[in-house]
Amino acid sequence: MTRFSGQDLVCIRGERCVFSGLSFNLDAGGALVLTGPNGSGKSSLLRLMAGLLRPASGKIAWNGENTAEEPEVHNGRLHYVGHLDAVKPVLSVRENLSFWAALRGAESNVDGALKAFAIDRLAEVPGKFLSAGQKRRVGLARIAAAAAPLWLLDEPTTALDVKAIAGLENLIAKHREGGGMVVVSTHTEIAVGGSENLDLTEYAKRRDPRFAADHEAA
Repeated sequence: MTRFSGQDLVCIRGERCVFSGLSFNLDAGGALVLTGPNGSGKSSLLRLMAGLLRPASGKIAWNGENTAEEPEVHNGRLHYVGHLDAVKPVLSVRENLSFWAALRGAESNVDGALKAFAIDRLAEVPGKFLSAGQKRRVGLARIAAAAAPLWLLDEPTTALDVKAIAGLENLIAKHREGGGMVVVSTHTEIAVGGSENLDLTEYAKRRDPRFAADHEAA
């Protein structure tokens, strides 16, 4: 069975230890919901999982193999949707999705992604004319435009209405039914049945002595 895991992770941003001693395990079909107050490290953990940051200590692994050893391979198996929607203003909605799908190097389903987030009527509209909610739906539609086993979603319900949130919940459920994995950070309610919760509050309170001295001296 496919497993995505992290062991004894320490995250340093600037000169601050964001969290330490954090571990997780996620199997095929599983979901992990990250909770905790602002500053507890939810976004930082997602960036570590995506390979956009390196842990100061610890290991993130795919089936036991360190993802840092083959970052391009790891990038090819995930969708990361952060706070910024990454919608190019001069490209149409369809062109934006086609661009992101092409980066995955896999068979794309742009039309299906447009319908999944009810933005098919906006397909030819340039990104610069979209509202905040429409941009968010375009950004999220990337997860449906091309297949990837791991979805990393940072506050995905921001600027979404009730109907769009329900559509996202349905898409997550179908992804998991096919063996996909999802990690989502949230401050609001999102229905992710059978998920595990990882509250970063306690990990954010810990201070790893291996790094504290260096930062005090700096």
